[in-house]
Amino acid sequence: MAEITTDMHGDDAFEDGVRRRDFIHVATLSFAGVGTVAAVAPLLVQMAPSADVLAQSSTEVDLSPIQPGQAIKVMWRKQPVFVRNLTPTEIAAVDAVPLSSLRDPQTLAQRTKPGKSNWLITMGVCTHLGCVPLGAGPGEDRGPYEGYFCPCHGSAYDPAGRIRKGPAPKNLEVPDYKFSTDKIVQIG
Repeated sequence: MAEITTDMHGDDAFEDGVRRRDFIHVATLSFAGVGTVAAVAPLLVQMAPSADVLAQSSTEVDLSPIQPGQAIKVMWRKQPVFVRNLTPTEIAAVDAVPLSSLRDPQTLAQRTKPGKSNWLITMGVCTHLGCVPLGAGPGEDRGPYEGYFCPCHGSAYDPAGRIRKGPAPKNLEVPDYKFSTDKIVQIG
């Protein structure tokens, strides 16, 4: 049987050489760690996005009702998004424009997914001051380039959403998206 000894400071030691002071240090640090976790956990839970924000992080769009030459407007993260089904004539016209004539040079291939060049998906927000351009709804003014027209300050975009005229400095932004199937696109 092990005997309890006293060190030179007069502290009684536990069996196997563990001192009472070591036990108190470990117990104190453990208690402090548990207390820290208990205090920080509610803060982390509070900072997590709510269910309605998570629901808006992506949206799916059914492409099957969109006819060639037609565009629709959907909402994603409380922002309008234009989904356009380009016709072969529109694609040829867009590809014929020299990049050197564009303020923000981008090809249609850079703005669409490979093998899906007829599907153009852009944010529906003018890059000048954030107005919503016309051209996605039936009968709306598409401007002189038959794409989108911002009525606020006259910015005109071509069918590929590229700025062609007016004060807007950049093309309509292309959000992150992927095709889930041939007829379903997930934005975000």
